[in-house]
Amino acid sequence: MTIVLGISGSIAAYKAADLASQLVKSGHDVHSVLTRAGSEFITPLTLQTLTRNPVLITLEDEKQSWKPGHIDLADRADLFLAAPATANLIAEFAHGLAPDPLTSIYLALPRTTPVLIAPAMNGKMWQHPATQRNVEILKQDGCRFIDPDTGDLACGYQGVGRLAPVEQILAAVAEIAVR
Repeated sequence: MTIVLGISGSIAAYKAADLASQLVKSGHDVHSVLTRAGSEFITPLTLQTLTRNPVLITLEDEKQSWKPGHIDLADRADLFLAAPATANLIAEFAHGLAPDPLTSIYLALPRTTPVLIAPAMNGKMWQHPATQRNVEILKQDGCRFIDPDTGDLACGYQGVGRLAPVEQILAAVAEIAVR
């Protein structure tokens, strides 16, 4: 299965390396797409080495082909997985904003492509009515969510907001892969 792995600017982005590695070991063709903020937490080289595929960060990275990279990846994706997904990324998806390759790929996906979103953010941000409205919009659009975990947060708080365990995300991917 071809998986587009979207990684946004959360401290949990470091877990994307393990996630990408496990997905590749499971036989998936993984294409990582970072937001600029995501690239502050994990390097493209790490993801490129683990997936053996180029990593997109900016639209300027797409100069390798005549066909825009975000359209090509959207067409080839069997699954779109955003992990971690910040409140900002969720809002951009919900409102159709496309300032970068990750959000552009999301908008260009065929409506039959499964979308799986694993949020990670401060608990107050997760529970904010605006974020919850955006989650509901995306659920109505057919997106599936892996709810954030509870525990110690990078901001020093305790509560909901941690990225779900990698094993839980892998199980959700495996469930989609079987369909």
